[in-house]
Amino acid sequence: MHLREIYPSPALSQFIRLYRIIDFEFQHQLAIPPKAYSPRPEQCLQFFPSPTLIAYKEKKVKPKSALLMGQHTIVNHRIVYKKFLSLQVVFQPGALYRLMGLSINELTNESLEAELVLGRQIESVNDQLYFAKNHQHMIQIVEAYLLNLFGNTRYDALPIDRMTRWMFDPKENLDWYVSNACLSHRQFDRKFIERVGVSPKEYLRVVRFDQAYRMKNSKPEMNWFDIAVACGYYDYQHLSKETKAFTGQTPASFFSMDSPERLLGTEEIY
Repeated sequence: MHLREIYPSPALSQFIRLYRIIDFEFQHQLAIPPKAYSPRPEQCLQFFPSPTLIAYKEKKVKPKSALLMGQHTIVNHRIVYKKFLSLQVVFQPGALYRLMGLSINELTNESLEAELVLGRQIESVNDQLYFAKNHQHMIQIVEAYLLNLFGNTRYDALPIDRMTRWMFDPKENLDWYVSNACLSHRQFDRKFIERVGVSPKEYLRVVRFDQAYRMKNSKPEMNWFDIAVACGYYDYQHLSKETKAFTGQTPASFFSMDSPERLLGTEEIY
């Protein structure tokens, strides 16, 4: 099993936050549980050299080659098979807007065939990833594609783009980010929704929830109250209310769900 996050080359770091390679194969005949993919602060281009199925509450998506995934505030379930290989390109907040010039809220809680937006070259890239020699070769293939793609960026970075990146690991209150973007609150909200797909307050809620989810996975011995306090919630009840809003479940019940990673003896800390 291979779960790995890789940072991009300097030439792409203003657009790409990281690459995530997920590569595993089940050697047994046990039923493989679906992966409950929790809301996290990211927009992705995800390639699927091997087949998968993504289930939402009211629809299912079977990727042809790759999907563009907007900011999610809901859970989706990833159904994998005995052999699974995928490469996620996790964009910097606002990078997709700078590339396409289209309001990213059209992608909120959506997974769209990337070919419809980025063209038929996507299928060729996915085929190359399938035949790649190793993981490093996969990164080389996708970086060559992205360097060409972002060479056609429509918009230069603005102060708000720098603020959205800093909000991924927030150290200040929202007023500070608004002030340093040199915008009014109304302007900041409008431009943020264009670039990220949700309001600044909603984005910070997702950031905090994702921090709590990852902390529990990496430190399962921690109790939920300590996790709540460490991640900036008022108390456990506050964390529980937010978890129910995003997942429909309590923190304990959502965390206890089976996953492909657990079946292979590990946890999702990426």
